[in-house]
Amino acid sequence: MDTLLRSRISLKNPWHFLALGFGSGLAPVAPGTFGTLAAIPFVLVFALLPDTWFAALAVFFALAGFYICGRTARDMRVHDHSSIVWDEVVGYMIGMIAVPLSFNTIVTAFVLFRFFDIVKPWPISYLDKHIHGGVGIMADDILAGVFTFICMQVLLYLQWLN
Repeated sequence: MDTLLRSRISLKNPWHFLALGFGSGLAPVAPGTFGTLAAIPFVLVFALLPDTWFAALAVFFALAGFYICGRTARDMRVHDHSSIVWDEVVGYMIGMIAVPLSFNTIVTAFVLFRFFDIVKPWPISYLDKHIHGGVGIMADDILAGVFTFICMQVLLYLQWLN
């Protein structure tokens, strides 16, 4: 990240801290991957809750993300800068709703979510290109999370994961 952008953000600002995935989005390479990794501790803790609470928290994080990401993008003066990774945190959380925790499920959901987030198959690509602001930053990753959730549920139903 260049010096000018660094001067516009601060990890001391709570909105920036969250949008940058607690600093994980500042990784010099693959910030989205590091942002997704930052979601794993949340998933580990939230998985202790009933599935409905986990889902409610994911929805709350998504709704909050509209503001968090939009505010940080405005402060940076860059739409959807790669260091904004709150959307990855939320997308991965969505993919892990109602998924029993194991090394296999955590890794499989991680790989699926990163695939959908990077490749952006339709309609994810459509959302990425046509919706702007905080909602636009979040929308494609929310849908990537939904695609991950569907795949995970199918894999669990088929008993291909444990």
